[in-house]
Amino acid sequence: MASSNFIDHVRLYCRSGNGGAGAVHMRREKHVPKGGPDGGDGGRGGHIILRGSSNLWTLLHLRYQKHVFAQNGEGGSGHGSTGADGKDIILEVPLGTVARDAETNEIVCEITEHNEEIILAKGGRGGLGNQHFNTSTNQTPRYAQPGEAGIDTIFVLELKLLADVGLVGFPNAGKSTLLSVLSAAKPEIADYPFTTLVPNLGVVPYRDHRSFVMADIPGIIEGAAEGKGLGLRFLRHIERNSLLLFLVPADADDVAKEYEILLDELTKYNPELLDKERVLAISKTDMLDEQMIEEMKAMLPKTLPTLFISSVAQIGLQELKDLLWSKLNPSKS
Repeated sequence: MASSNFIDHVRLYCRSGNGGAGAVHMRREKHVPKGGPDGGDGGRGGHIILRGSSNLWTLLHLRYQKHVFAQNGEGGSGHGSTGADGKDIILEVPLGTVARDAETNEIVCEITEHNEEIILAKGGRGGLGNQHFNTSTNQTPRYAQPGEAGIDTIFVLELKLLADVGLVGFPNAGKSTLLSVLSAAKPEIADYPFTTLVPNLGVVPYRDHRSFVMADIPGIIEGAAEGKGLGLRFLRHIERNSLLLFLVPADADDVAKEYEILLDELTKYNPELLDKERVLAISKTDMLDEQMIEEMKAMLPKTLPTLFISSVAQIGLQELKDLLWSKLNPSKS
């Protein structure tokens, strides 16, 4: 997924269609004397609809579509004819898209399933024609309802990646390397911090033709919740992951402390992330001997499932996949 093509935040000025006006009309056939009112109703204004698509991964296709205007409903006419409804605008979005009101920041809706449709901006109702206002005391009403105005609002669409496993770690912890080894994903890998500037997804094959999705989230540093480094921009993608895989390199000064810092940043961003399953993997362990591994184990949290792996040397990777699968599918493992 090219970094220039990963768009997870767009602003759209949306205007749903106005409803058509009801008609004021009287029957004029010569064989129907005093035919009375027969003005038809106005048509509904067009909706702006979000539709989920599993074939999309980013909001790139909406990046330059700044304005979205739905069609107005047509007015009613004589003989009880209702005006045509305005044409709806359907915006396809990737699964995990959240729509917010730009002014209040309130969540309007979220799309999580393929082909799920939610009305983002509802079109205005059509007005009633004068045939609805005929009474015994007013048999020739010469008025009708105007159409209802549509919604005129700016919405913010945010994408939160849907993945089974989210990789969490400091820059250069080996997350991209692990993803490239476990899946067919080809993230950028280099020996400098913040190589990964956008999330990357990979499908990890497992036994018996089964698989799960892993997301490489750009590196978090201490103070990310306050805006340092890449800040909160990509932390929202972690919210949709079923399990969090913390990756700490074996050459870290204090492995346990780095894990606590990462956990603290996630907690500051959203305390509900503590409810997710967590696994700790110590990467780059090909540089450790057995004695160093045992000493390191003694300093790690006892209740946290921990594995020692090496992506380059292919150490512990199958054990890691087995552990992740068992956590994701406790009833199938």
